Amino acid sequence: MKICVYSLRSDEVNCLERLVGQLGIEVVKTQEEPTVDNQHLVQGCQGVCVLGQTQIGQELLDCWSKLGVKYLSTRTIGFNHIDVAYANSLGIRVCNAAYAPNGVADFTVMLMLMCLRKSKSALMRQQVQDYSLVGLQGREMHNLTVGVMGTGRIGQAVMQNLTGFGCKILAYDVFENDWTKEHAQYVSLDELLAQSDIITMHMPLLPSTQHMICEESIAKMKDGVILINAARGELADVDALIQGLESGKIGALGLDTVEGESGIIHLDHRNDILPNQKIAYLRQFPNVVMTQHMAFYTEEAVYSMVRCGLEGIVDMDANQKGATELV
Repeated sequence: MKICVYSLRSDEVNCLERLVGQLGIEVVKTQEEPTVDNQHLVQGCQGVCVLGQTQIGQELLDCWSKLGVKYLSTRTIGFNHIDVAYANSLGIRVCNAAYAPNGVADFTVMLMLMCLRKSKSALMRQQVQDYSLVGLQGREMHNLTVGVMGTGRIGQAVMQNLTGFGCKILAYDVFENDWTKEHAQYVSLDELLAQSDIITMHMPLLPSTQHMICEESIAKMKDGVILINAARGELADVDALIQGLESGKIGALGLDTVEGESGIIHLDHRNDILPNQKIAYLRQFPNVVMTQHMAFYTEEAVYSMVRCGLEGIVDMDANQKGATELV
């Protein structure tokens, strides 16, 4: 079994080399993003493993199919960057990763606390030796209501973390589960929007969830609401977020991901003019905490992502339909 691993980061190399020996596979390694121009790299490979920064559409899938690719894995939980239906129509089986949700869940609660305690303003003041307290008064979590949109594995891990703070937890999901019913109160989406002091998003990006946070939904929220997004940027309309901040409707944003981040995140732009005016504008608000899509980024998660990416292909080749195969 030969697998082409695209977008290989330096922190993944050791994990990859350990797993190659364990799985008895051969790999082609490249730091390049997958493109039609570098399709030759998959020559002789039965599988391709990617990350989430590049759209894997019909043209690229056609190229890989003609070169004999039968399996495609993404080392991410999200898979909206892959045209799964078209891949399946070509006979290419696709799977995603299923690493533990703890890192993202911990990061989500950290963003909540940073927003509540106005940490960005406090840290910026110290850089100029301003140690004043005016304008930095925060709030305590135990007095607040937190709304969790999406109650899958990550949403549940967030709720588990939140139980220690003593806050009221509301939940919304199209598919309800028993664990959540024991730890939170399921309500309608409109009720969650209207009653929550903090709202955090943990849904996959689907046509039905794109821009769930928009001008209309923000209007239903409490004044001064705190919004957290450590899932997918396109869940929230960036224009609506900016309008909400400017009007004061949104009290703070904790964003690990934002609409339009492709081509920006995970790259060094210190000597560049940021190629997205809306993201550049969002960054300057004192009540916006932004990170570079790194909620997942722990030692444990990186190893699991590489393992899932390789093992998923090996399992599919052995005709084992794992829980992470996408159809």
